[in-house]
Amino acid sequence: MTFNPPKFQNKYDNLKPFLRWAGGKRWLIKQLDDILPKTFNQYHEPFIGGGSIFFHINPQKAFISDFNAELIETYSEVKNNPQEIIKYIKSFKNTKEDYLKIRTQNFQSPAKRAARFIYLNQTSFNGIYRVNSKGKYNVPYGYRENYKFDFENILNVSNVLKNINILHRDFTECIDNVEENDLVFLDPPYTVTHNNNGFVQYNQKIFSLEDQYRLAKLITQIKEKKAYYILTNANHPKIREIFNHNDHFIEVERASLVGGRGAKRGKYFEVVITNVKGEL
Repeated sequence: MTFNPPKFQNKYDNLKPFLRWAGGKRWLIKQLDDILPKTFNQYHEPFIGGGSIFFHINPQKAFISDFNAELIETYSEVKNNPQEIIKYIKSFKNTKEDYLKIRTQNFQSPAKRAARFIYLNQTSFNGIYRVNSKGKYNVPYGYRENYKFDFENILNVSNVLKNINILHRDFTECIDNVEENDLVFLDPPYTVTHNNNGFVQYNQKIFSLEDQYRLAKLITQIKEKKAYYILTNANHPKIREIFNHNDHFIEVERASLVGGRGAKRGKYFEVVITNVKGEL
C-alpha cells in the first residue's frame, strides 16, 4: 500500500500534538513537505516525543515508539481511554499548590497516570520532561494559570491513533517492522546549543556518542531494506563524520525555544540527513 504526501491525507485539519516536548520539530513542518517521498508505505518514528511530524503526516499505518515508558503509556491510554483521561484532567486544578501535590502522587489507574502526565506537561515550566535520580518528575510549575486544555484535540488524536502501533522499546528495535519503501523519521534527543567543541560532553547524558553510532548502524539497516529515512541532528563535525552515508545533508536554521531565567536564546543550526531525493 502506498499513499500520497501527508498534506492530502489529514482528516483532522486542526490536529496537533497533545503534549509539549523540548526539541520538538513543529518548526520543521513547512520545510519538511518538500523532502518527503512522493509515496511510501508504512511510517515509523522511534523517538516519538510530542509527535509533531507524526501528527502532521497523519499516516494510515505506522509504528511509533519511545524508550520513555510513561510517555508510551500516555499515548496508549489516549488511544484507548480518552474520555477517562479527560474526566481525570478536569478534576485537577491548575494552581501551583495542586500542581505540586499531583506531581508527587502515584496513581494505580493507567488512565489517571496518563491524565497526570498530560496535566503536568501542559502546566509545567516549558513542558520539559525531567526526572531526578529516583525517577521522580521534578519540573517546577509553569504559571500557565489561564491555560485551557484542548479536550477536542485529545479526542481527535485518539481517533487517529486507533490503527497505529504504539510500542515501548529501544530505537534500534524499530528495524524489525521496517519494510521496503517505508519511511523512518528519526529525531533523537540531541541538543543544538553546543554546536562546537562541547557537543560530545554536553550530550553524553542526553543521547550519548555511543547512541549516535548505534543510530548510524540503524540507518545502514534501513537502507539495506530499501526504505527511506529522514534524520534530524545537531550540526556538528562529529555528526557529519558518523553519518557519512553518502546521502543528503541539509543545514536548517531554527530558534531556540527552551530556556529559563538567564538562558541564552537565539538562532541555531541543525542538520537534516536523508536518502530521499529532494531539497529543502
